[in-house]
Amino acid sequence: MELALKDLGELIATALPGEVEATSVETGELSITVKRDNIVKAMTYLRDDVNCQFKIMLDACGVDYPDREQRFDVVYNLLSLTHNFRIRVKVRTTENEPVPTITGVFSSAGWWEREAWDLFGIYFSGHPDLRRIMTDYGFEGHPLRKDFPLTGYVELRYDDEAKRVVYEPVKLTQDFRSFDFVSPWEGAQAQLPGDEKATDADGTEGAS
Repeated sequence: MELALKDLGELIATALPGEVEATSVETGELSITVKRDNIVKAMTYLRDDVNCQFKIMLDACGVDYPDREQRFDVVYNLLSLTHNFRIRVKVRTTENEPVPTITGVFSSAGWWEREAWDLFGIYFSGHPDLRRIMTDYGFEGHPLRKDFPLTGYVELRYDDEAKRVVYEPVKLTQDFRSFDFVSPWEGAQAQLPGDEKATDADGTEGAS
């Protein structure tokens, strides 16, 4: 199987020399990295070529590498029922450079790309309906980015006077506390009830 995947990767790289940047087989799965602007052409080839026939797009997601110049990966997972192969297609992009939508190749990509936009802020140019899909209307930021604060920016509550849900800036009600991380079992100096019954192997008392 691994040899067949390597051969398939070489075939794809040869057929798309200007689109495919790298191929690899890891843990029994074929992965290829495609240039951002050529993703539509590459996906069309993978779907239609007789040696590929990846007719099903299983899912797509974003991955955040904040220390990298091209911060985001968009990862597409495709399945070929004809050849019983899977392939992982990766595209790299920045916060400001859009990835061409592949909804014209796989219509199921529509919701997956909306999710990547909502949670990571990855923009897909040409998408027919690029709106948030997981978060609420007016949500600020993209919650799966590594630099998104764990507390978020706003919190919601029901205002009994206004008779509606209101959004307010996050307020940490508990002041910062300093912990000494001393175990209560090791830090306790006083003799506890019952300690007088404990003795060491040599007969000496185990606690004073």
